[in-house]
This record gives sequence, structure tokens and C-alpha cells, in this order.
Amino acid sequence: MYDDLYHGRVMELAADITHAGRLDAPMGSATRVSRLCGSEVTVDLDVRAGVVTRFAIEAQACMLGRAAAAVLADHVIGARIEEVLAARDALSAMLRSGGAPPGGRFWELRHLQGVRDYPARHVSTCLAFEAAAAAIEQASAVTGAP
Repeated sequence: MYDDLYHGRVMELAADITHAGRLDAPMGSATRVSRLCGSEVTVDLDVRAGVVTRFAIEAQACMLGRAAAAVLADHVIGARIEEVLAARDALSAMLRSGGAPPGGRFWELRHLQGVRDYPARHVSTCLAFEAAAAAIEQASAVTGAP
């Protein structure tokens, strides 16, 4: 049933999440949980001048959630907060309304396009980016940046 979802690149991404763990005293931290499957992702980060400068992630998630978390972790340091938020929005649109895959530094999210046909998997696939957005909001409140 899910054979088309779990192709080689998705499995590779899910197996190797960089920046795994937690940060000491992050500026922003957020956890998101899928009530349906129990996947849980926690993101810690620092933001300076609108750019993510430190990042860590704990992903106790399904393979699809772990694959999206890996894409985030691989490319988020050095990303402007607008890029992260745009990727979150594009990922959601790709899954929920057939939008184009995210581009730029988060282009590998395209490997998750097959998830669009499985609405029950959308939340777990988006957890890492939702947690990152919430952590950015918290960090922005600390720094007073938009």
C-alpha cells in the first residue's frame, strides 16, 4: 500500500538525521506531536539577525516524519527564517492541495510528494517544520525580531 512512499531516498533521509539531540539554553524550542500515530518532534534553535545559527532536533517519528526532519536538519543552519516558514507552507500546500514542492535549500522535500495521496500521513510528515516554525516564533519573541 505505501510502497511508493518509502522509496530509497526517503529511507536514506530517515536513517540519517543530522544535529540530533538538544541544545543547551536555546532561544526557541517547540515540540509537535501527531495524535494519530504518536510521532513526536522537538526542535531547539537560535536565531540571530533573522538567520538560524544553532539547531538541534529530536525526532521520534515515522519514516516520513524522519525524512522531512532530515531535510530540515541538513539545511536549516544559515537559513533565513522566511525560508524556513516558506518551506513549511510549501510542504503543507504540496501535501494538502497539490502545490509545487518546496524549492531552494529545502528542495529535497520533493521526495515526499507521494504522501499527498495519504491524508492521514500529512501531519506526521509536517511535524519537523511545524516545530521549527513554533521555535522560530519563540526565538523571535526573545530577540524582539519579526
